[in-house]
Amino acid sequence: MDTADRLARTPGVQKVPSPRLDLFIRKAFLAPDECAALVALIDARRRPSTLADDSGDGLFRTSETCDLDSREAAVAAAEAKIAAFTGLDPRHGEPVQGQRYAEGQEFKAHTDYFEPNGGDFARYCAVSGQRTWTVMIYLNEPAAGGATRFKTIAKTVQPETGKLLAWNNLRADGRPNVNTLHHGMKVRRGTKYIITKWYRERPWG
Repeated sequence: MDTADRLARTPGVQKVPSPRLDLFIRKAFLAPDECAALVALIDARRRPSTLADDSGDGLFRTSETCDLDSREAAVAAAEAKIAAFTGLDPRHGEPVQGQRYAEGQEFKAHTDYFEPNGGDFARYCAVSGQRTWTVMIYLNEPAAGGATRFKTIAKTVQPETGKLLAWNNLRADGRPNVNTLHHGMKVRRGTKYIITKWYRERPWG
């Protein structure tokens, strides 16, 4: 059974009804205390976010980022839950990344896969291959804004503490799926925290 079939059959999981991509939502995937522990780790180690293929737009991604250490109990617990939920091979997973969005910060419309013709494709994909699945979890609810909008299917997902989103970045034939284009919309009031776990075609590293 592949990951999409597995998630579609999992109780409590909503499959977004679009033939253009495999996108799933699971509310309350992490408990509030689990989320709070991850937020504390992000706050302690955050730095300005960067881009693999720089668009030249200095305001394209204005959040802060944190590489989370799997030796931390909260990180290891989240990774184990994600692996059990998705059935994806943990060996193919990148380290968990945390992101923090303050008021006015966003990540403009982008895809998570690496552009095959992009300047950094060989650098990032030579060993582990292309990104396959993205698993993203909201760790809190900002006072306003901060939704994730999948532009080509006009689907907007609002942040809720512990809510998980999972999507396949590739089509059935293995090509990147442009319909995964999504926008981390501006936070209007408050602060937004998320974690992201990406998976690859081959073992990480």
